[in-house]
Amino acid sequence: MLLLGRGQQRTCQGVSRREFVQVGLSSVLGLTWADLMRVRANPGGETAPRARSVILLWLWGGPAQLDTWDPKPNAPLDFRGPFSSIPTRVAGTRIGELFPQIADLADRFAILRSLHTSSSDHGVAGTIGLTGSIQGSVNLGGQAAGGAVRPASGSVVARARRHPGSLPPFLVVGGKLHQGKKSITGEGGGTLGALYDPFRLEYDAEAGFRIPALQLPRDLTPERLHDRQRLLDTVGLIERQAAQLTSSRSIDDYRAQALAMLTSPDALRLFDLSQERPAMLDQYGRTRFGQSCVLARRLVEHGVPFVQVNWSDHVEAEEDSGDGGWDHHYRNFQLMQDRHAPWLDQAYAALIRDLDERGLLASTLVVAVGEFGRSPRVNDKAGRDHWEHCYSALLAGGGIHGGRVVGSSDARAERPHDRPVTPADLAATIYHAVGINSEQIVTMGLPVTGSVIHELFGSGV
Repeated sequence: MLLLGRGQQRTCQGVSRREFVQVGLSSVLGLTWADLMRVRANPGGETAPRARSVILLWLWGGPAQLDTWDPKPNAPLDFRGPFSSIPTRVAGTRIGELFPQIADLADRFAILRSLHTSSSDHGVAGTIGLTGSIQGSVNLGGQAAGGAVRPASGSVVARARRHPGSLPPFLVVGGKLHQGKKSITGEGGGTLGALYDPFRLEYDAEAGFRIPALQLPRDLTPERLHDRQRLLDTVGLIERQAAQLTSSRSIDDYRAQALAMLTSPDALRLFDLSQERPAMLDQYGRTRFGQSCVLARRLVEHGVPFVQVNWSDHVEAEEDSGDGGWDHHYRNFQLMQDRHAPWLDQAYAALIRDLDERGLLASTLVVAVGEFGRSPRVNDKAGRDHWEHCYSALLAGGGIHGGRVVGSSDARAERPHDRPVTPADLAATIYHAVGINSEQIVTMGLPVTGSVIHELFGSGV
């Protein structure tokens, strides 16, 4: 792995056994010949974007709507649970009591309370949430839905909004998403091809951030990368091999981006959170999610169009051999109070404040959402089960009208009461915010699904 951050990496001055560059042509490019042949020029007909960048905070596992952004204080105890609601900065809007810092920022974000999806399976709902479509999704039993997997929203934005910098246009901070040890579909380029797969960064509390996709050739050991010249020779060899594959300008650009991540001192410093003030890192929280949000801010500050921060790799808690996802079938309220709510409250509030203070919030759309919600009725294990019929999201920046609540649920947050919306509508709203119109979507070979949720932008039309 290429380990980046917290002063762990070395570049031209030497490479240690633990801190070394892992380079491999096929995994850097991640392309097939079919992908190469499908590369096309960016379509025209762009609309003026409200947002320059998007940060998707993917709350994998499905947070409970009643315990977060849609509390029901008048519902029976076995629905509302043990937590109270608290007022926010916006009169008449209340959220769960475990989120006091977020409540104090309610004038800067909108709450969407009427989301619903079509599956209670994490893998299927995850694919729908990331792509806006059920096509190609795979459930826990291994059954696949028909059709080709559509591209993730980040891939669509990357296709339409490539930027002139050296960094790729779509980065995911976090490992591949799993349920039951099985990875899900829909995280990458889909029908747009592997060219629009995200670059993935993973956070390690000891080593900082790393790029897992950049692999060493089998015969290239850390000892062989002991000096600057050997490293440069290795990178040069990869460049020559890549040049033999294709003369496509787009692929050249893609390869250049990958190599820039390896060799540019500026890029290495970007991933190094020791460049941040310790007080700032403390504000976000010294958690995996908090520090990943710091990196997301640094990336959009450098013009990256789409950054996805995964709360966890697996939906399950550690006790279920997971890594702390939101799939709280049991001990939901203990986990919420002790870990999930404080981590999210601190990191989200710090991210919104930080973006705002740097003048970046107006040009950065921040979306916090999971793949579905949790059952309104508390189960016999003090938990909540899967619930696809109604859930909530937070949206801020990028033209979003702060202080607004769009849609509502019924008295027990079981189903939308008015303005029901789907993940396809949410995807359409993201595209609208960054200036991608329906003509561009069609030009990419994608059907136009979903409708823009215009109320989020301060207009009902």
